[in-house]
Amino acid sequence: MLIGALEAGGTKMVCSIGTPQGGVLQRASFPTAAPEVTVPQIVDFISKFEVEALGIGSFGPLDLNPASPTYGSITHTPKAGWSGYPLLQELRARLGVPAVIDTDVNAAALAEWKMGAGRGLHSLLYVTVGTGIGGGLVIGDQLVHGLVHPELGHMLLSVEPSDTMPDGICPFHRHCLEGLASGPAIEKRWGLSAKLMTEDHPAWALEAAYLAQMCANAIVTFSPEVIVLGGGVMQQMHLFPHIREKTLALLGGYVDSDRLTPEGIESYIVPPALGVNSGVTGALLLGAQALEGKA
Repeated sequence: MLIGALEAGGTKMVCSIGTPQGGVLQRASFPTAAPEVTVPQIVDFISKFEVEALGIGSFGPLDLNPASPTYGSITHTPKAGWSGYPLLQELRARLGVPAVIDTDVNAAALAEWKMGAGRGLHSLLYVTVGTGIGGGLVIGDQLVHGLVHPELGHMLLSVEPSDTMPDGICPFHRHCLEGLASGPAIEKRWGLSAKLMTEDHPAWALEAAYLAQMCANAIVTFSPEVIVLGGGVMQQMHLFPHIREKTLALLGGYVDSDRLTPEGIESYIVPPALGVNSGVTGALLLGAQALEGKA
């Protein structure tokens, strides 16, 4: 049994063939051009294999309401040509296999919950910090969908007094998480790519402060059993101790749990156990759900 997985990103489309347990057997990547260029490339690659289902973890925003006539479509995105594009419907029709779609961060959250840092738990928050910031949430053994899907990256934060760019860079909101703490925000504020910064650069203290605000807000709002921080910015592993310390300081001892102590928090705010494979594993799991008729 083979499953197709699509990690649909604003920059590139990564297609994989494999199984959740066996991992990836084949992979191909295509630049995210206009749909009429990119979608045939996706279909051509996946059609070379006898896949029985397809899982899609996609950039958004997405329409994830199964009762909606535009279910599975990308909604309002700045990516040229993709607003309103019926990604799920097109791939189902062209490939002729059952398919499931969710946000890319929900796919990663699903993988970490089922097979990674949240294995055996009933709730998990996965946050990716990179070009953008997004969050996937599992509560009560279910991925969370609501009016739309969670947009954790646009949580509004208190601006740190030392911040020289207090409004952030988000075109929609002043001082939201993504506008203050994403990779492009770091580069815009300091005039230097995060990849080129040394560990003692003052950018990291500010970054940890904003991510700690997010963690503290998430703890008192969702009460997840574990918080997983992934994405390109979180490759800076030295950030984790600072985020943990600042999160505890913000909570002030209010939330009574042994996970929220100086000793316990090291296993509470953690990097992805699946490393860079959280997204593709999640897409394969979504494909497995489609095959089992759970979607």
